[in-house]
Amino acid sequence: MTMNVNVAVAKISREVPMAEACLDDALISVSSLMKSIVQARRETGVAPSTGQSTIARLARAQLSLVTATNDMLRVHSDLAKLAQVHAGMDLHEHCTDAHLESENVAKLKFVS
Repeated sequence: MTMNVNVAVAKISREVPMAEACLDDALISVSSLMKSIVQARRETGVAPSTGQSTIARLARAQLSLVTATNDMLRVHSDLAKLAQVHAGMDLHEHCTDAHLESENVAKLKFVS
């Protein structure tokens, strides 16, 4: 089954913001877990060193999500440029290279 350019652009335009939102959701979840762990350690009166290696591991996971988000934003920018070059798409003037906001995806238009 082949996919035409219009279908590909529509599909990718829907999936990119969803992927970005999933990364945000993961970062929120990890941040919430970090808060809960540190708060539990403080409020239960255990030694300050309790769970420190776990907290450090979780901090690395959190940083990995931030790095993944940066990469996803770069992917988004790359795809926006590809849409201009290969699909004849003209991006709305409010879109930036760094991030194509999801509400602007619908404003993509073909240029002749």
